[in-house]
Amino acid sequence: MQFNIPTCLTLFRVVLIPFFVLAFYLPFQWAPFATALIFVIAAVTDWFDGFLARRWKQTTRFGAFLDPVADKVLVAIALVLVAEHFHAWWITLPAATMIAREIIISALREWMAEIGKRSSVAVSWIGKVKTTAQMFSLFALLWRPEATVVGVGVVALYIAAVLTFWSMFQYLSAARGDLLDS
Repeated sequence: MQFNIPTCLTLFRVVLIPFFVLAFYLPFQWAPFATALIFVIAAVTDWFDGFLARRWKQTTRFGAFLDPVADKVLVAIALVLVAEHFHAWWITLPAATMIAREIIISALREWMAEIGKRSSVAVSWIGKVKTTAQMFSLFALLWRPEATVVGVGVVALYIAAVLTFWSMFQYLSAARGDLLDS
């Protein structure tokens, strides 16, 4: 396995995950800010490692595997923590929807790769916009310094939830012929 800066950034993101969870549970007034800051650092490394890997032509099989795993684990944990904090159906429902979508699409991509059609379920621009809205909403809902930020975070969470359904149906539609083929 070749270690390069993009792979090290991805590994750094994985190492941040337990600190992210611990920060969430700290009994200090600054804990929400620390949690949100760790989340933002992880999100920035996600963007940066992909950018560097492509720019420097340092993509590796290990990085291609670990990067989406690290992203999905971080986002799923963030969604669970936000749902736990707010303890309300109107937060838990979109959070659960987004986690379920990630599982469904990951399984779809794996299955499509097995039949040699992985490219038909490649990441779309809707998925990228969904991820941006999702990251912004999670940052706001983890930090929650005031009601206005929470309100904007909830709106962004619902935008991300709508885009979650839209992108999921795009992926399922692209694979429909293969899924329904006997």
